[in-house]
Amino acid sequence: MAEYQFQTEVNQLLKLIIHSMYSNKDIFLREIVSNASDALDKLNYLKVSDEAYKGVKSEPRIDITFDDPNKILTVQDSGIGMNEEDLNNNLGTIARSGTKAFIEKIAEDKNAGESNLIGQFGVGFYSAFMAAKRINVYTRKAASDKIYKWSSDGTNSYTIEEIKADSDEAKKYGFDKAETCGSAIEMLLNDDSKEYASRWKIEELIKRYSDHIAFPIYLHYTQNKYDDKGNITGSEDKVDQVNSASALWKRSKSELKKEDYDNFYKTISHDGQEPLHYVHTHAEGTQEYTTLFYVPQNAPFDMYQADYQSGVKLYVKRVFITDDDRELLPAYLRFVRGIIDSEDLPLNVSREILQQNRILETIKSASVKKLLSEFKKMGEAADKAKKTEESKRTDEEKAAITKWNTFVKNFNRPMKEGLYSDYANREEISEIVRFKSTDAAGTGDDNWTSFADYVQRMKPEQKAIYYITGTDEKNLRASPLLEAYKKKGFEVLIMADEIDDIVIPSLMKYKDFDLKAVNRAGSDDELGVDKDEAKKKEEAFKPVQEKIKKALGDRVKDVVLSKRLSDSPSCIVVDENDPGIQMERMMRAMGQAGPGIKPILEINGDHAIVKTLESCSDESYIADVSEVLFDQALLVSGAELKDPMEFVKAINKLLSK
Repeated sequence: MAEYQFQTEVNQLLKLIIHSMYSNKDIFLREIVSNASDALDKLNYLKVSDEAYKGVKSEPRIDITFDDPNKILTVQDSGIGMNEEDLNNNLGTIARSGTKAFIEKIAEDKNAGESNLIGQFGVGFYSAFMAAKRINVYTRKAASDKIYKWSSDGTNSYTIEEIKADSDEAKKYGFDKAETCGSAIEMLLNDDSKEYASRWKIEELIKRYSDHIAFPIYLHYTQNKYDDKGNITGSEDKVDQVNSASALWKRSKSELKKEDYDNFYKTISHDGQEPLHYVHTHAEGTQEYTTLFYVPQNAPFDMYQADYQSGVKLYVKRVFITDDDRELLPAYLRFVRGIIDSEDLPLNVSREILQQNRILETIKSASVKKLLSEFKKMGEAADKAKKTEESKRTDEEKAAITKWNTFVKNFNRPMKEGLYSDYANREEISEIVRFKSTDAAGTGDDNWTSFADYVQRMKPEQKAIYYITGTDEKNLRASPLLEAYKKKGFEVLIMADEIDDIVIPSLMKYKDFDLKAVNRAGSDDELGVDKDEAKKKEEAFKPVQEKIKKALGDRVKDVVLSKRLSDSPSCIVVDENDPGIQMERMMRAMGQAGPGIKPILEINGDHAIVKTLESCSDESYIADVSEVLFDQALLVSGAELKDPMEFVKAINKLLSK
């Protein structure tokens, strides 16, 4: 017998699960049965795709037994089974990056007992320790003659030992027979969980959570016999199938209820919450396939990690093929969970073939269009509901608004990625993404506006859609760059996502309207400034411009008289062809820092502090004023000062004069 220590993350997770995580203990049986179903799926696939497993003769099934006197519950499957390496990898570690940070996030949650965070991660097997004081796993991998026992009390360690085929433990679960493979999860229930060793409790939970599992689930129990006076005359062992064992996604939508869809989602996603939205499609014709997609309530914890886990499973004629192919949907839809089941793909399709398969590419394309259509409808329903006076909104209208706000809060950012990466569907995606705005429609926690709504509110003389990018919404709203646009009554979209600087310039237009960043040079052309008057002012400002430019040297690309400032003394913009400040920051974070962007400093020639430079010849004073004008403009724009102390010194000098 070999003893192993749990991976640190598993230890932390087990403590959270056992002591504070779940308020609904019943779900542990759903998780164990779901794992058993996955094991059967994997064996079915290997039997048609791998020569090593083609000779395996195994009836796919899940058997549940219980020992009421000793309070033991066992779930056994005839699936792929595990060898020693599999036991260590699957039951001793969590091989997903970001796990540690995620667990720490949960641990810090004061309401961990009711936390929804765990639904973003899913703990599968480990959830059984909510109900069990010890778990023994007996397993034999398909096409192998070795039988193993894994055992742990869920504290710090676990043991693995090889057991002999003629041992009582091996015989108990049929592993003494060469044709038997799979795993038996034997749970010794703790004192607070004894009710799970009963026929009625198990049957209720299977019906509630696992009725849709596509393999038969058999419950083994002993039933007493009675005479006509109610006396027990004997007993008999019985085995009943307790689930419908049909692939839910293949059933007609008309015979399924919302509860059926919700329970299926919880099983495939390991999420304790109901889905935010689902869409079930069956296509016939040139190609026949079924898809069932779900949008979760919360963003998956690994959504912004490079090695995110795919949430979509691929089946061929109801035979599981893969659940880790990230090509099934584009990366910006990585939050979607669900099933794709094709009738036309070969059962022995390889990963390499999948990546180039025209049938799958057609399914993918149609699935993306269907999902985007659903998202667009969700947004339209919410927009329509918002037009009803708040006090008069129906429950349905309130639900539509809440649903859409949840979607935007969690998935607006990945949807924006689609503007950059999915050229074919860019127009559709541009109708779905939402933004904050200087208009009331885009101001406040749950207020967002669309490009379409912005266009409806545009002034007659306005020819472009204006936006400002940065990292902080509050700072962007206070930006001096907005002063002239507000005075003209031009709405400006507030874009505080770090990816906006990448995706929005790539979009360039919405319908017939150019997208113009107000923090770029040349975006002030529509402000209605008299060109002749502006030219005179520029000529008059040249002496001051040259003084500031000389003082700042190569820190700036240019110094110009601003057409857009009315109250603030200065602001920063970047050249139309240069990357923005946010883009530069992202490149630097990725280790791709270039020579550095030289911004353009715009000066308000009518500001009092700038006026002092007109007749000034004191180079020290000019340098201090120029320093303050430049650095404060950088700070307001969200950029970092290379030498904050120089800024402080310059201010102190000016205050002392």
